[in-house]
Amino acid sequence: MNPVSPSPALHLPHHWRLRWRGVSLLLPRRALVVNLLLTLALLAVAILALGLGSVSLGPAEVWRALWGEGPAMHQLVVHQLRLHRVLAGMATGAAFALSGCLMQTLARNRLATPGIIGIDNAATAFAVASVVGVGLSLAPSAMALAGAVTATVLVFGLAGGSGTRGYRFIIVGLGVGAIAGALTQLMLSRVPIDQANAAFPWTVGSLNARSPQATALLGLGLALGLGWALRLVRALQLLQFADPVAIGLGARLRRVRALCLLLSVSLTGLAVAVAGPVGLVALLGPEIARMLCRHRGVPVLASALAGALLMLLADLAGRRLLAPMEIPVGIVTAVVGSPYLLWMLLNPSFRSRS
Repeated sequence: MNPVSPSPALHLPHHWRLRWRGVSLLLPRRALVVNLLLTLALLAVAILALGLGSVSLGPAEVWRALWGEGPAMHQLVVHQLRLHRVLAGMATGAAFALSGCLMQTLARNRLATPGIIGIDNAATAFAVASVVGVGLSLAPSAMALAGAVTATVLVFGLAGGSGTRGYRFIIVGLGVGAIAGALTQLMLSRVPIDQANAAFPWTVGSLNARSPQATALLGLGLALGLGWALRLVRALQLLQFADPVAIGLGARLRRVRALCLLLSVSLTGLAVAVAGPVGLVALLGPEIARMLCRHRGVPVLASALAGALLMLLADLAGRRLLAPMEIPVGIVTAVVGSPYLLWMLLNPSFRSRS
């Protein structure tokens, strides 16, 4: 009997093959290298963010303080004043970027991020409604999630099935986001100044003095969402093809789309509940990941890492550029990301690929 010839896929030149107890796994080399480099860069920026401030600490001092060593003042600064902010920045950036990657894949449009199609604004409006107390008593995190779900239902319902593939989907999302933004401003204009000031950080995006409970909930949701997204990578790659092709290749489109939408909305709502509407991280994170990975797949993990890195860098810039005055992280990301968004909209080659 002739031996069975090995599968050609096992000899792909740009992949590594791992075997363990009869299980074989094929891993793309470049994606692994990119994820490793992004992880190292994220750790380096996190240590830098923990060390910079009114009390400056070197990397070695930060490292010792993280492990409960060194002077008590250093441990206080790192653990009590800065660590939570850094963790919140990493978690929200990863959640926004992962949500953007999933939404873009679902809609087959690289402009279809939660911020651009109005999910961020709706989550913010519901969170602000909870803060200013307009007859609603739920926590801002729960209200933000409810707002994200409401906006998603409206956008997909008004755009229709065919609309999710073109600019009609974007236009409907912009309209829903504009209405949500107007409602937010209306609520802020009709409450006492103290309540308006308390709710204002939700409208611009900020990591200052955020709830540890909301951050912990986001961390749990991010861990679960990233795990599910990694399990769905192959199915997500099939979503990039036409429906008949994807079905022919074995994709269960209805189930995959429902899970993808659930993950994206949940991550957006939880992230907005922590940091407010931090603009364009959901757009820039996946774009950076695609540029680094150089493939037409769905860079789930790289998008999350790039989003976390981008959020930390933006927050660090906002804290240090005009110190001691702080620029909210949402303003920094909007200033950095808006020119790129404009280029995407005006670039004919990009519009032909979306």
